[in-house]
Amino acid sequence: MKNYKICVYAISKNEEKFVNRWVDAIKDADKIIVLDTGSTDNTVALLEERGVEVHRKIFDPWRFDVARNYSLDLVSEDIDICICLDLDEVMEEGWKEKLIKAWDEDTTRIKYTYNWSFDEYGNPATTFLSNKIHSRQGYIWTHPVHEVLTPLKEEKEKIVSEIVINHYADKEKSRSSYLPLLELSVKENPEDDRNMHYLGREYMYYKKWDKCIETLEKHLNMKKATWKDERCASMRFIGRSYKAKGDIEKAKEWYLKAIDEAPYLREAYVELAYLYYEEENYFMAYDLLKRAFNIKKKSQSYINEEFAWNSFIYDLMSICAFKLEYYDEACENAKKALEKDPNNIRLQLNLEIMENYINN
Repeated sequence: MKNYKICVYAISKNEEKFVNRWVDAIKDADKIIVLDTGSTDNTVALLEERGVEVHRKIFDPWRFDVARNYSLDLVSEDIDICICLDLDEVMEEGWKEKLIKAWDEDTTRIKYTYNWSFDEYGNPATTFLSNKIHSRQGYIWTHPVHEVLTPLKEEKEKIVSEIVINHYADKEKSRSSYLPLLELSVKENPEDDRNMHYLGREYMYYKKWDKCIETLEKHLNMKKATWKDERCASMRFIGRSYKAKGDIEKAKEWYLKAIDEAPYLREAYVELAYLYYEEENYFMAYDLLKRAFNIKKKSQSYINEEFAWNSFIYDLMSICAFKLEYYDEACENAKKALEKDPNNIRLQLNLEIMENYINN
């Protein structure tokens, strides 16, 4: 086996419930370093008990990029491969062998499979490629929030999808700092299209519909905003905002723009189909869902959303088909919805009603 030294590094704050699971998954690393940024629970003590090298520092004002860079600086120069891994993330077994096998002398970064969320049955819901495995030299973290590992020179990146990292989000943690940090990020880098998109999305999360629309329209007008997947998402979020404001025709316009922008992504078709479903225009909803189902491959970017691939889309199609008297198709999709969500009582009853209707 190649002789590369690997260090896992992280920042932490009040992560005591994750410590043992996290360390167990990465115990084969040559070094594990955590920068604690102000825990008031037992995070530090538990990490030290497990042999982790822990440092402490408070950052005021708080910025993710500053903390990440400080934690990276703690990694010694003799380390070959760095893995930035938060404590709510878990590397699947066999990661070290796969990483060392893939890494070459001129490799600088690895893209891996990242399961960002899971459904209630433990199946991956939102999955994409991430790239926080990197060489010790040649990188810095940038942006106050949604920080990016930025290369300082030309890089050589490999995709190793066999390496899998699972994210088990702490739903009790507040994201209240995100909005002001995103506003700061856009202020610092007003030409950064990624930051503008994230800020608009955050306004949507806060139900600041007008600010969401204004910000995402700015994103779409930026010269650097050329990635169709992200542009499509901005258009969908504008559509959602107009829908929330009660302007359904504007919402339809933007969903159609999203479809035109990235016709290879399911999400815009499904969102527009649901809008027509709510209007009881089942034929239009059915047609859009048919087009969505023709898209067989899920995007490997963070843009993909669960509703376009889980029980929701099959449930919606089953109801539309039933309303249009396509009974066999309705039952078929109801069964698929139930396969995705077998404990859902409503889906069980829907299938029973549809089957009884056909048989009687």
